[in-house]
Amino acid sequence: MKLAKRSNIAPSLTLAMNTKAKQMRAKGIDVISFAAGEPDFTTPEHVKEAGKKAIDGNKTYYTPVSGIIELKEIVAKKLKKENGLDFTTDEITINSGAKHSVFNALSVLVENGDEVIVPSPYWVSYTEMVRILGADFRTIETSEETGFKITPKDLENVFSDRTKVVLLNSPNNPTGAVYNKKEIFAIAEYLEDKDIVIVADEIYEKIVYDGNVHVSIAGYSDKIKSKTVIVNGVSKAFSMTGWRIGYAAGPAEIIGAVNKLQGHTCGNPTSISQWASVAALQQNSSFITGWVSEFKKRKDYIVKKLNDCKPITCADPEGAFYVFPNVSGLYGSVLKGNTIKDSVDLADYLLNKGKIAVVPGKAFGADNYIRISFATSMDNIIEGIKRLEGCLP
Repeated sequence: MKLAKRSNIAPSLTLAMNTKAKQMRAKGIDVISFAAGEPDFTTPEHVKEAGKKAIDGNKTYYTPVSGIIELKEIVAKKLKKENGLDFTTDEITINSGAKHSVFNALSVLVENGDEVIVPSPYWVSYTEMVRILGADFRTIETSEETGFKITPKDLENVFSDRTKVVLLNSPNNPTGAVYNKKEIFAIAEYLEDKDIVIVADEIYEKIVYDGNVHVSIAGYSDKIKSKTVIVNGVSKAFSMTGWRIGYAAGPAEIIGAVNKLQGHTCGNPTSISQWASVAALQQNSSFITGWVSEFKKRKDYIVKKLNDCKPITCADPEGAFYVFPNVSGLYGSVLKGNTIKDSVDLADYLLNKGKIAVVPGKAFGADNYIRISFATSMDNIIEGIKRLEGCLP
């Protein structure tokens, strides 16, 4: 049997590490997972009640492919109120998770011979999506010295006549970098007259720390808005990862193409989840402030402890719920009989010897790092760091 070339993609290491940790726990092994990219808080009660009500109300049938109008209207209000952006419901589509939103947008925008610019470190699925679609990606390397952010000059150095999409993610997974208004608008100014589309993944927008504020690049000008697809969803902000609802807002031509594509692939997103998402976006969400406050406590603790673990160094993330420590100082060393050559070796060693699951930085295009999620309890973080310290020289 010969598989299509598009099947030759790398598996998601984030999902793989989390799955391996769960399998070990199922065997009775005491594993602490720092691999999962989902809040450990439970879905809010009013959201769960809305899902139950949708079931009891028999709202369990097909919906319009692009999503129910009630949810699109709520998304439009959210974008206006929180981001200062005006969108009609024809410029909004509801998808099966923000991952699906990104893939849908790329699917209608790029093809063989096109290029997608992706700042690195990047979320694991971006480059694989580009590969699936037969396009090429060009990465812009960043580091803790640059705040894990790109500049207009960086874009100028890689821009070509093949560039079709610039894919931005702020707050960033895995680094936690957040572009401030000056930084993101400088990028917008450079791209304003370029014949490209910006895909802006803003799924972590509500999870920011220490005075940082999320700013959407689409707010720079009407011209930039006309070439930007904003991606967001309910998974991170409302602890609804399993409900699988994302959305995209952008030019009607692009959104219309996405809807046609979706009609032939997954059809509509789950009806029950859509009605639950209406409740999530419609009702008071002040509880998110408390969640972010708890995330910040965990962040501050884990950053300090990691920087005490020489030769590891760890930048302080501005958003999301990950730290991305530089562990390259451990490469070439032998730890309890295990030679550590790269981030994959280190992640395997920590899982097998320390019973803690992290994600190798190689998955994010940055082999000198590992990603540690602090979307877990403080008890787990304290114990997990103790185990990490016990694995180091």
